[in-house]
Amino acid sequence: MAVETSIAEIAALRREHPDIRFVDVLLADLCGVPRGKRVTIEELPQVYDGGFLLPGSMFALDVQGLTIEETHLGFDDGDADRACIPVPGTLLPVPWTNEGVAQVQVSMRDNDGSPFFGDPRHVLSAVLQRFQRLGLTPVVVVELEFYFVDRERTATGRIQPPRLPQTGRREYRTQINSMSDVNEYSAVLAEISAACAAQRIPAGTALAEYGPGQFEVNLHHCADALAACDEAIRFKRLVRGVAAKRGMEATFMPKPYAEFAGSGAHLHVSLLDASGANVFASEDTCGNETLRHAIGGLARTMSDAMFVFAPTINSYRRYRPEAYVPLNPTWACNNRGVALRIPISSAENRRVEHRVAGADANPYLLTAAILAGIHYGITHKIDPGPPLAGNAYRGNGASLPVTWPEAALAFERSDFIGEYFGKPFQHLFLSTRRGELRAFELNVSTLEYDWYVATS
Repeated sequence: MAVETSIAEIAALRREHPDIRFVDVLLADLCGVPRGKRVTIEELPQVYDGGFLLPGSMFALDVQGLTIEETHLGFDDGDADRACIPVPGTLLPVPWTNEGVAQVQVSMRDNDGSPFFGDPRHVLSAVLQRFQRLGLTPVVVVELEFYFVDRERTATGRIQPPRLPQTGRREYRTQINSMSDVNEYSAVLAEISAACAAQRIPAGTALAEYGPGQFEVNLHHCADALAACDEAIRFKRLVRGVAAKRGMEATFMPKPYAEFAGSGAHLHVSLLDASGANVFASEDTCGNETLRHAIGGLARTMSDAMFVFAPTINSYRRYRPEAYVPLNPTWACNNRGVALRIPISSAENRRVEHRVAGADANPYLLTAAILAGIHYGITHKIDPGPPLAGNAYRGNGASLPVTWPEAALAFERSDFIGEYFGKPFQHLFLSTRRGELRAFELNVSTLEYDWYVATS
């Protein structure tokens, strides 16, 4: 970052928020978990000067924060430090705390100053460079679903819906788009909206989803995909922070309840040419040739990228028939059962909505995989075939890898992933996910006791 820019950002923060005493320096790991350190405001110039160091093993962690040694970024690398550089425009206040805290997001550089291969932000940046060479700019918008849950667990250790803020009762019903649910959570949703404004997150529509305490908040279209993903990382941290302040928890876990809807991350994408025109624009509601080629690429590469869309064991609990979660790489116009939906819009706003991923997907990797699929489809002119009509689940068994081991194998064998993400990152991501799966499989669940103690 230029010295003038860093000085200006720090000066603006201190001028506009003189109460700030600490700054959380945040690096999003492979799971999208913010990791880092809290520094004093006086130490912040050193961060901008490249003096903030974290080990490369930040990208060798599983979801528990344990280093997976197969990545070779732990003891094999001496747990070596690397410089983490602030992302311009991300030095912002943290309004849900009362301790005078701000935050800044960073990305990791290697010892020679080049982008560190394991940082998902750099993976996305490399994909975006391919579009720059085509004279195209992706425009993306992220839709994230999440649940508010009670801090108190059930007698069996499971989560439960929180008591409604106004009535105090615990709700177990399902009411999509319920305005009474929006009213019940009005105060916390308003605080989330205010915090988004303070953190420059362009949040828009908030709606009650299918599950009790489940909501979706749509972020705005952004012609800077990196910035859109930075905002998604900030948004998830913000929602958890505001919920905690209000005495609840918020979770982006893909399937927190077996009996209720899962939480997804839907990504809308269009492409602008050098003049700012949408190359997908078409009077045809099912898109023009360029959009169809993009859809063809997304469908062709979807199985390869499933490990990115569904990175944890819980991710695969979502994939059930007629649950608004696609099981096949299908596409259609105005049909929420398919993987790739062309929403109703004006001709100039034509776009594709990718509906596969769970809310636990890393935003940078999710966006990189989707944009890579679009780039592959456009450059190879892949025909997606005719759009699906009617029920996307009827007569179609799952053709996507909808178990963790299957998805891992598809990811491992994929030349597409190796080309667009780089083989070193392919190995890194695969190692951390498989290490986490091994740890999970060593656990003996309560269900196994219920089923097998008396019968074995």
